[in-house]
Amino acid sequence: MADWAPIAKEYDPLKAGSIDGTDEEPHDRAIWRAMLARYVPNKGVTGDPHLTLFVARLNLQTTEEKLKEVFSRYGDIRKIRLVRDLVTGFSKGYAFIEYKEERALLKAHRDANRLVIDQHEIFVDFELERTLKGWIPRRLGGGFGGKKESGQLRFGGRDRPFRKPINLPNMKNDFYGEGSSEKRNWSREGTRDWRTRDRDHERSRDKRWPERERSWAWGDSERDSKEERSRGRERKDRDRKDRDRDRSRDRDTKKQRDDDKHR
Repeated sequence: MADWAPIAKEYDPLKAGSIDGTDEEPHDRAIWRAMLARYVPNKGVTGDPHLTLFVARLNLQTTEEKLKEVFSRYGDIRKIRLVRDLVTGFSKGYAFIEYKEERALLKAHRDANRLVIDQHEIFVDFELERTLKGWIPRRLGGGFGGKKESGQLRFGGRDRPFRKPINLPNMKNDFYGEGSSEKRNWSREGTRDWRTRDRDHERSRDKRWPERERSWAWGDSERDSKEERSRGRERKDRDRKDRDRDRSRDRDTKKQRDDDKHR
């Protein structure tokens, strides 16, 4: 925790894939690709990397002239390189701007970030390809930032800095009595307290035992009364059925007599 910083000082794909830089296993395939990649910065890039800005999230219609018009407010520009597709020649949405003085670079880095150019909010940071050790570009699974939709968020950069890890205390040592020497050295008084506590517990258990027996006996008597009530209900049902059967017989015999008289 002493050397923790929100911005990465050395690029590690595994740490960049973690919100606080403490992950030990990659959580997506892109991190695996970045960890296995052996990237070498483009040798064709010229200029001073410590005086170069990286500008991203540009409108695809933004040109070098528009970038020069906006970024020349902060100081003299030495070179602008808008990255384009080799086949189509269309802009890829990011560029590199090299200044002549460090003062202009720092001012643009501070003030131009989140500036709106051609209806697009841009992102500005220092160049990392040649200045950050171990850098892996986004196309190989590395980089910083990223979109939530892709599920490949990267942390440790200006856009999404690391969150400070939670420094939890070591609970295991205290739980097992491995903390300070005062906790480990039990006195005789402490052992006597444990003995008296056990003795009290035994006495209270003996007191509770008759109460449990009474409760069990009460439970048995209650169960017997329920069985007697159920037997009484069954007896009443049988008597009612017998009475109904006798009544139906009386009605049948009376009807038979009436029929005999009419004949």
